[in-house]
Parts: sequence; C-alpha cells; structure tokens
Amino acid sequence: MGLDDLPRAEFAFPGPLRDKLVTAILSGAKTSTSALVLGYERAKEPLPEVGQRSAVVDSEDRPVAVIELTEVRVVRLADVDLQHALDEGEGDESVAQWRAGHETFWHSAEVRAELGDPASPSMTTRSCWPSASGWCMASKLPAGGVRFPDG
Repeated sequence: MGLDDLPRAEFAFPGPLRDKLVTAILSGAKTSTSALVLGYERAKEPLPEVGQRSAVVDSEDRPVAVIELTEVRVVRLADVDLQHALDEGEGDESVAQWRAGHETFWHSAEVRAELGDPASPSMTTRSCWPSASGWCMASKLPAGGVRFPDG
C-alpha cells in the first residue's frame, strides 16, 4: 500500500491548532488522540482499528508523517485517565484540564457544523463518547519529497 492509498489523519481543522498538533506529533510529544464516536457514526465510517496506518496531514493537506495505531478504545468522557491526557501532548496537566479543552473544541461551531448538528452535542449520550487512540510513528516524511516507509 502506497502513501496515496492511506487514509488521511487530520487533527483538528486546518489552521493554528492543527499546526500545533502536527508539530507535537512530529516531535513525539503527541502519541494519542480522542475523537467523538458520533463523528464516525455521522460519517458512516467504522472506528479505526489497531494496526491501521494513516498519513498525518498538515494545514496545507500535505502528508508529513505516517502513524500506526497501537490501541483503540471507546470510553466514557468521565473515564479518560491522566495517562491518556498526558499522551495527547497538548500540555494538559490534569484530566480536568484535558476535559475542559476537549469539550470546548467538541462544542465549537466548526465541530457542530461538521457533525451536521446546530446544537452542541451532549456529552452524556454514548454516541458522543470519545474514542481514544494511541499510535507509534511509522515514519516522518521528508519535506519536499514524499516516501512511504518500509514495512
């Protein structure tokens, strides 16, 4: 499977937040993420699976790395643990801080528009539970020249 065949891993929306997250991925600080199960349901897509590789794209939709999922789990928002919050590499020092930042993002106008829901999604329904994914970086891609890692 070549790089063009891999699904795109898009973190947040293009702009400063995506740039920050991609930088954290490339530095190795970010090795985990969270996404609403509702997003997969609305897009009629299956949840990611362990072993799945994805091409991380920057704000200009350029592939910058390949990641391979090492863990996928669906948890209640209240059950996200400190290790996951730290592994997200976004500078959160507590689960409460992580939760506040993610709830702000998930309730944003951009996310509501993407989900086709004019009202903020309720965090109490199972379909809004986050899926927590961990990964290892399979390869950083060189600037100006895209290649697919061996293996």
